[in-house]
Amino acid sequence: MSEPNAKNAPASSYRSTLNMPDTPFPMRGDLARREPQWASEWDEKGIYKQLRDARRGAPKFILHDGPPYANGQLHIGHAVNKILKDMIVKARQLDGFDALYTPGWDCHGLPIENAIEKLHGRNIPRDEMQARGRAFATEQIAQQMQDFKRLGVLGEWDRPYKTMNFASEAGELRALKKVMERGFVYRGLKPVYWCFDCASSLAEFEIEYQDKQSQTLDVMFPAAEPDKLAAAFGLPALPKPAFAVIWTTTSWTIPANQALNVNPELEYSLVDTERGLLVLASALVDKCLERWGIAGTVVATALGTQLDHVNFKHPLAHVDKAFDRLSPVYLADYATAEDGTGIVHSSPAYGVDDFNSCVANGMRYEDILNPVQGNGVYAPDLGMFGGQHIWKAVPVIIDALRVAGRLMDTKTITHSYPHCWRHKTPVIYRAAAQWFIRMDEGEGVFTDPAQKPDRTLRQIALEAIEHTSFYPENGKARLQGMIAGRPDWCISRQRSWGVPLPFFLHQETGELHPRTMEIMDQAAQIVEAGGIEAWSRVTTEEILGPGDAPHYLKSTDILEVWFDSGSTFWHVLRGTHAGMHHDEGPEADLYLEGHDQHRGWFHSSLLLASAIFGRAPYRGLLTHGFTVDGQGKKMSKSLGNTVSPQEVSGKLGAEIIRLWCASTDYSGDLAIDDKILARVVDAYRRIRNTLRFLLANVSDFDPATDAVAEEDLLEIDRWALARAAQFQAEVLAHYQVYEFHPVVAKLQLFCSEDLGGFYLDVLKDRLYTTAPKSLARRSAQTALHQITHAMLRWMAPFLSFTTEEAWKIFGHSPSIYLETFTTLPAGDEGLLAKWQRLREIRDAVNKEIETVRAAGTVGSSLQAVVRLGAAPEDHALLASLGQDMKFIFIVSAIELVAAGGLQISVTASSDAKCERCWHWRADVGQDVQHPSLCGRCTSNLYGSGESRLHA
Repeated sequence: MSEPNAKNAPASSYRSTLNMPDTPFPMRGDLARREPQWASEWDEKGIYKQLRDARRGAPKFILHDGPPYANGQLHIGHAVNKILKDMIVKARQLDGFDALYTPGWDCHGLPIENAIEKLHGRNIPRDEMQARGRAFATEQIAQQMQDFKRLGVLGEWDRPYKTMNFASEAGELRALKKVMERGFVYRGLKPVYWCFDCASSLAEFEIEYQDKQSQTLDVMFPAAEPDKLAAAFGLPALPKPAFAVIWTTTSWTIPANQALNVNPELEYSLVDTERGLLVLASALVDKCLERWGIAGTVVATALGTQLDHVNFKHPLAHVDKAFDRLSPVYLADYATAEDGTGIVHSSPAYGVDDFNSCVANGMRYEDILNPVQGNGVYAPDLGMFGGQHIWKAVPVIIDALRVAGRLMDTKTITHSYPHCWRHKTPVIYRAAAQWFIRMDEGEGVFTDPAQKPDRTLRQIALEAIEHTSFYPENGKARLQGMIAGRPDWCISRQRSWGVPLPFFLHQETGELHPRTMEIMDQAAQIVEAGGIEAWSRVTTEEILGPGDAPHYLKSTDILEVWFDSGSTFWHVLRGTHAGMHHDEGPEADLYLEGHDQHRGWFHSSLLLASAIFGRAPYRGLLTHGFTVDGQGKKMSKSLGNTVSPQEVSGKLGAEIIRLWCASTDYSGDLAIDDKILARVVDAYRRIRNTLRFLLANVSDFDPATDAVAEEDLLEIDRWALARAAQFQAEVLAHYQVYEFHPVVAKLQLFCSEDLGGFYLDVLKDRLYTTAPKSLARRSAQTALHQITHAMLRWMAPFLSFTTEEAWKIFGHSPSIYLETFTTLPAGDEGLLAKWQRLREIRDAVNKEIETVRAAGTVGSSLQAVVRLGAAPEDHALLASLGQDMKFIFIVSAIELVAAGGLQISVTASSDAKCERCWHWRADVGQDVQHPSLCGRCTSNLYGSGESRLHA
């Protein structure tokens, strides 16, 4: 602002002599309309590449993206995940790191196959499914990418990683080979989770538990060796027919029963009843008889070990010759006296414990009965129940047992039962020849002795967890528990759209071809050149030659999708995006996903990295909660409580989603609805208004020529910088441990209390009324300029669009993210303490002024005259401010007197009001040429200017 030239400026022009703030930064953000333009500019200017160039050679920070599935429109949970990642990467970039972020997508697997089958029908040929799968995933990725960009997420969008990229598919095969060389892969018949809707096996990660209604059955198995049973109980003979009674909730497994299990340490009783002699765990006799409504007398007892290998008959043996077989007793610890009868019926094809027990007792794989087909229907040749779906067969089986006289009791219960997490339908255990990664001791196929570790995979993974940081801490126990108790990992699937298991199995022995490891290298080369489709087209003869080809079958299994995403550290961080790793190996600083990924991506990545490298692929794991509505209810389309990020961005702006995400404690569930978003909008406006004030009041400030040296700054300006430095230390400490909601909460308080409620309030008079280039004004602007620099950086991780908008006006580089956090003058603890006490006294004075104002005695605080009594320590503090004291309290006059404590009285000034600065002063009109101005204003306008030291 130029100095006025006229000595006799008319009263009406005095407003033009004030240094009124000015900035092109608008009060209204108009975010929904303007954000897409800014996002496009980031793309056009190649800002992400500029960020990388700016940090070349700096220490790296790598957040490896857990790939979202390329299927369907983004929901608010996706937005939370990507925004959190973006905020962390941006905070690290501002902290001086080379903070790389390559977004990725999970592209193979069943959800895409299901989507294609809905569009084009079932039984699609493999080649067609693969072609359609690739096209579908490509289309989905393009849509999701635009939505992610719209949220203000910066990353290597022009070169993301995709698990369906040829190089990634080939890299996955090479990772599998490495796991095989280390001795962890084997093939076996084993019960695995099986989903009828998927028509495939499932991994432990793909299971969730929901309530299910089932029928409990108490079923009688007749003794096939009465004499042997009598001897086990120390009796010469059995006086009547005897039965072992089992209790089960899976009646559909009864047709496949092949054994019974008892606990060797438990005592069992032979109970005489009207239904015959019943074998039951002694501890459960009374409960069982009461449940069945019959009386009974214990004839004899025996330990379970005495019953070992005593044979019983299938309960339907006398009804249909298909079931005329023995059911021997095996000893097993998993039979307990906690519920049921203490005897467990064993169908080895449909239970891991059953399978292990039967195999341990000499049952051959080929003798295990497995009548349930992949679609859930019994094989046609199964006696009595062939061709029926197992769930529909339940009442039929119960009726058959009742008619056969073998049913003691049946009831309906509701219990927790495993379900497919995609289809939300019940799953079963079903024995199938599958490929596994072994968790414990054992031999793998084609193990390289030189590479085999001296510990089990479970041991390696559990130790790796000890070297991992968890945010929040409770994630450690969750992951530990899952690794400690998980079974071997079934990695094969019977589908089409996925990375192949490039194996050839001998038609008679089932053994792998002896050149399998060479073939895997060959397969990787073929896939790298032409994708998984190229391998599908390869014939057995082309790989094995005419001599071996007739004896081998080419496997059609694929690797399950968790192997795809779980192995990305191997072929993305060190391969397709080789810059994305530290010098010591492909290890990320952080993996960040929802807390369900302890059983998903965190889990599979940990197992594969432990298998290949003997350590975790990450240094830290961060988990966030799920999004819920304002009442804490899970979001669902049927309830109508979903929040669309696309709609919010289109109406309020993506910045509001970002601020909501940053201000919410993500360690728990994140609540969102219209009312919550309205509060976020209010918070955004307050922050924006503070930023606008700062920008407006430094618009004519050039730090190169106008900055005031630190030692020459007014005291309150030095305090403001010390307070900003103190606040910045808090902000950076929170960012160091990936915390955002405390930063947002504290930033709002800093804006409203430290700045708006105090410093800026005090500063207005000096900024507006002193000479434009005076030391007093330039001192204030020096502090404001540094605070604005710092504040833009504090806000930048979460208010991406707003800070870039402000940076265009305020900064000099193309992007705020090319900058680093500012270095503020070190805080003087004595200065901070002094001004903290002054603020407390000021609050007390303001409270008294408000009381007088409410009574109508004074208008504004500037009309007030304050008489302030203070104890010696406070008196000295206040006296040190000299004539500047009144500016702290924003009053026209203040009288300081000694007192025993704070004593405050407020009266109205009897002086005149200055037309320009609005202070009530005795020297208004002392200059006859300016009768409406006070001495301060005439000096500031036409004289040497007033002197300020403190405020």
